[in-house]
Amino acid sequence: MARYTGPVCRQCRRENMKLFLKGDRCYTDKCAVERRNYAPGIHGQGRVKVSEYGTQLREKQRVKRTYGLLEKQFRAYFAKADRAKGVTGENLLVLLERRLDSVVYRLGFASSRNEARLLIRQGHFLVNGRKVNIPSFIMRINDVVELREKSRQITRVNDSLDGVMRRGVPSWVELERDAFKGTLKTLPVREEMTTPAFQEQLIVELYSK
Repeated sequence: MARYTGPVCRQCRRENMKLFLKGDRCYTDKCAVERRNYAPGIHGQGRVKVSEYGTQLREKQRVKRTYGLLEKQFRAYFAKADRAKGVTGENLLVLLERRLDSVVYRLGFASSRNEARLLIRQGHFLVNGRKVNIPSFIMRINDVVELREKSRQITRVNDSLDGVMRRGVPSWVELERDAFKGTLKTLPVREEMTTPAFQEQLIVELYSK
């Protein structure tokens, strides 16, 4: 499957905001956005006049890159969100937050979504007692995700769980630290999806043209 394999900090600099793609590094002064707060490339520090379309496109790219999606995948999620009842933009973000890799990241088992995807593909997690190795698996309310017993000694998982309070655990999931498990209690709440700060209405306007 095609995927981006370059330096992820370039993506944050290109979008001019922290996308939190490097885990704990993003919370330190080593963050690339903190050190070089301009776009990469030889023209990165030049002035650029951004059109309305450009603003909408950048917002779409920010969401895509944050959740690690390709264009075809992102369009499929948008189409599903558009068909559902409610506000399309909010439906889109809720769908993306219900992905297994996002839930694993939010619970603190991984320091980034990239790391969460790697752990899931390696078969370290169970959902409702069954092994699931598909990062895009959509969680339902009351689904339980659990780290397999033989995987509970993985150092990076324990380090991430120890540091989870730095970014916090959102209200829609419940973490049982000692049991290495978590539950999706309710649908994600838009008001708490503030990191990064998205303007999802711009994406709706982009795809509505």
